Amino acid sequence: MISLKQLSYALAVEKTLHFKKAAELCHVSQSTLSSSISALESHLGVQIFERNNKKVLVTQLGKVFLTKARTIKLEMDELNLLANSHKSPLSTPMSIGLIPTIGPYLLPKVLPEVRKQYPNFKLQLVEEQSHVLVDMVRNGDLDAAVLALPYNLEGLMAFEFWQEDFYWVNHKDKCPNDKAEITASELALEKLMLLKDGHCLKDHALSACRLTNHSENTELTSTSLHTLIQMVAGKMGSTLVPQMALDQLIFDQSELHAAHLDEQGPHRRIALVIRPNYVRTNDINFLKEIFIDQLKLKCL
Repeated sequence: MISLKQLSYALAVEKTLHFKKAAELCHVSQSTLSSSISALESHLGVQIFERNNKKVLVTQLGKVFLTKARTIKLEMDELNLLANSHKSPLSTPMSIGLIPTIGPYLLPKVLPEVRKQYPNFKLQLVEEQSHVLVDMVRNGDLDAAVLALPYNLEGLMAFEFWQEDFYWVNHKDKCPNDKAEITASELALEKLMLLKDGHCLKDHALSACRLTNHSENTELTSTSLHTLIQMVAGKMGSTLVPQMALDQLIFDQSELHAAHLDEQGPHRRIALVIRPNYVRTNDINFLKEIFIDQLKLKCL
């Protein structure tokens, strides 16, 4: 009989394409994992993996099997969660993914209150870009993810908890009037520095400015909002940052000026994203309410 443990081992090998790394991921010895995979293949009469000393490949039949194995494991995980759903709120561990333009700015505002209300709650956090987190939620590698909308969620459910606008940040020497509001038409677009392609915040910023593309005359881009702010402090250009991050990014930068982007908003929406059949929606709602209360308190 095929065991759930064997399915987990096989899925780990598929994920890592490396038996040693898969064993480490499953917290077992490599010999235990290898013998378990061999026994599974023998039982099925199908070779799932081609392996030699240099690489591991998934066979065509293996791909079919692993697709079904992933569905089975996900359903079993949901059954286990269902069995624990009657317990008190946030009493079982949860894994949540966050994108880099939300995690560092949301967590300091909300985690202290989460810990205060639920001191025994065990939370695992993963930081990745949106497309990676969407796949991890869908495959059951994460319970939920915090993403910025609009974004193609491909059938996932979104629990929206925050809406915000962008602020234009520039060096005070470059904006002597200290305007509190600025329109997209007033921005010096050739000196506007944004995150590199692949970050949804760049797409949201361009959308807020009603731009379909940003033809950067400067090649100055970054993968970090903190780096962009340092570049602005060095008078290399200006940037756009979301309201949630504003206090942390410029609190000790007295030479910088922030002006609200006076364009139709909200410029981005923030949501907790889960699978449609996820059984711990009550826990997600508890987190959502804490997030809303703390963001209102600390951002408005």
